Amino acid sequence: MRKNDKNKKDEMKNNSSEELNNNSKEEKVVEETVNKTEDELANENIKLTKSYNLALEKIEKLENENKELNDQLLRKAAEFENAKRRNENDQMNLLKFAAEPFILSIIPIYDDLFRSVNHIDDNKNIEAVQKGLKIIVDKFTKTLADQGVKRIEAKGKPFDVDYHEALMQQINDDVPPHTVLEEIDTGYVYKDKVIKHTKVIVSQQTANEEAEETAKDENYSNNTEEEKE
Repeated sequence: MRKNDKNKKDEMKNNSSEELNNNSKEEKVVEETVNKTEDELANENIKLTKSYNLALEKIEKLENENKELNDQLLRKAAEFENAKRRNENDQMNLLKFAAEPFILSIIPIYDDLFRSVNHIDDNKNIEAVQKGLKIIVDKFTKTLADQGVKRIEAKGKPFDVDYHEALMQQINDDVPPHTVLEEIDTGYVYKDKVIKHTKVIVSQQTANEEAEETAKDENYSNNTEEEKE
């Protein structure tokens, strides 16, 4: 009986030792697993931290580039506005002072006229006055010609509605009908444009000339009708 009890005690003791050994092994395994997991988490955390830092650096770089581009855009926009404003001012000044070269060219002529008027009373030589005025007119004519302005020479030429404006008609047997007899008011051409028509007196057909012309027109019409028949 005592022997059996002893065996049971030994068996229980052995079982307890085995359980302790097993528990110790399990704890060791758990500890190793925990340690391994902590190492993996630490490594993963390091990787995530590096990735996060790289992402922050990229974001900061992009933000700086974006800021620089915005600054460049604002500068370009400001330069464009300034250039646009300068261009508008230049155009306004160009229109405002467009006549300046012409004015500068006629001022000497005005000065000559002014001096001539001031010396008319003191100058008893009419020929000298006439000569001075002719020089002034020639200078003024040349100045206008340099600007593309020319007189329309009409007297003695056939009447042309593009250049002449007839104020009246006169019978004149010495010239053909519709010939300019006199210029009442001079006309001018600016480059290729008539800016002022010459007002003229035009020769008129006589009664005989009108009759002859009418007869010619009737004969022409009759011949045309006969040819058609």
